[in-house]
Amino acid sequence: MLRDFAPRDRVQARLEISGRGLLRPPTAGVDIRGDGGLVVYRGGLRRTVIEPRGSESAFDAVRRTLAQS
Repeated sequence: MLRDFAPRDRVQARLEISGRGLLRPPTAGVDIRGDGGLVVYRGGLRRTVIEPRGSESAFDAVRRTLAQS
């Protein structure tokens, strides 16, 4: 029943931003993992991982995702 989680499996902090929209505004964010890694995602309840392109930072990927929606 009890389970140990590796630091990379734990979310230490989450930054989530919602864009403009009436019914379902686009949502994207960044999870900061226990090992210091960043995971970029889009969606609120159903999160989809987004891979940054080229030399794009995690926050640039969030900006791009919100601008496309």
